[in-house]
Amino acid sequence: MSRRVSLGIDPEELASCVSCGLCLPHCPTFRVTGEEWASPRGRIRAMREVQDRQMAVDRAFLASMDSCVQCRGCEPACPSGVPFGSMMESTQAALARRRRGDWRRWGFRVLGHRRLLHLLSWMLALAQRARLVPSKRLGLPLIPLTQERLRASGDDVWLFTGCVMDAWQRSTHAAVKRVLEAAGAGVALPGAGATCCGALSLHAGLEDHARALASRTMKALEGSAPILVDSAGCGAVLKEYGKLLGTPQAEAFSRRVEDVHEWLAVRVDRLPPMGEQDESLAVAIHDPCHLRHVQRTHQPVARVVGRYATVVALDDDGLCCGAGGAYAARQPELAASIRSRKLEAIERSGAAVVASANPGCTIHLANAGVVVRHPLEIVDEAMSRGC
Repeated sequence: MSRRVSLGIDPEELASCVSCGLCLPHCPTFRVTGEEWASPRGRIRAMREVQDRQMAVDRAFLASMDSCVQCRGCEPACPSGVPFGSMMESTQAALARRRRGDWRRWGFRVLGHRRLLHLLSWMLALAQRARLVPSKRLGLPLIPLTQERLRASGDDVWLFTGCVMDAWQRSTHAAVKRVLEAAGAGVALPGAGATCCGALSLHAGLEDHARALASRTMKALEGSAPILVDSAGCGAVLKEYGKLLGTPQAEAFSRRVEDVHEWLAVRVDRLPPMGEQDESLAVAIHDPCHLRHVQRTHQPVARVVGRYATVVALDDDGLCCGAGGAYAARQPELAASIRSRKLEAIERSGAAVVASANPGCTIHLANAGVVVRHPLEIVDEAMSRGC
């Protein structure tokens, strides 16, 4: 049943959109559907109807909001600087308060408990091998049964390991750690307090849970050392803790956060010499949305990978691949349609390997048959071959 909901959006933010439409080519859901309700402009118009004109929240409004990938590709394209991501977070928070029975409210709480998450992941890995889980239909990777143990090697930098990535893709963290050490950094690892950055909770509108996870993470990563992040989605929210928590301590914390490629790009000469580059290794760089549009630090990826491989640019202007955190599980048809455009760009590039610095993107693209690696896994393998 529809009813009125207060969205809590800053009126100045809501009024900042002039409906010029320059965002439309950069919105993946509009590109797929061609429908106004699936565009940033259309979503903002719907927000105004609900907040300013007291229109009831109905199925059409929910469909419009829930279909948004929250890629924020519209923000760099907007001449008025509309903070669409902030508006979507406020809207999702209002809707989350309305959806008391939403599975995400309970499911995402697991992410803050490392032992429970790893136990459930191990059980899921067993179920996959017994063919009890339709992994492809659910968009799941093959989860490892065992994980290598990471050990701290110093305190020059922190390596943020997070939740799902640590449970499902710890080998990526291990490769990243080796590359950082090759660049001369001693790497510190966070304790259980920094189990989850809160990104998935925040995007689902669970603001209180996201703030609680943020406070725990800050306490676990005290000091002044840089905090390096190898997941674009995690890095984006860690850099916005100041906005999320609204404290000077959170602002200071966020200033310490860097994407791992951002940190390495100015130190790339410290890495082992490349020797004779393998020109047959052409790597297409897929820019995760939260690295390109939110952090706006995607260019260092090509600089670091380009030391060891031939980098090929995709010609799709950085459009979203459709992963969107949990989006691919919630909106499988839209996610697949968005991904198909990315697959066409990859095919046009002629590259045999795709590099993407976000776990959701790597999983989503790999499920379509793409050979996709984290950029620093490619660097780590090249160093191990003595390139």
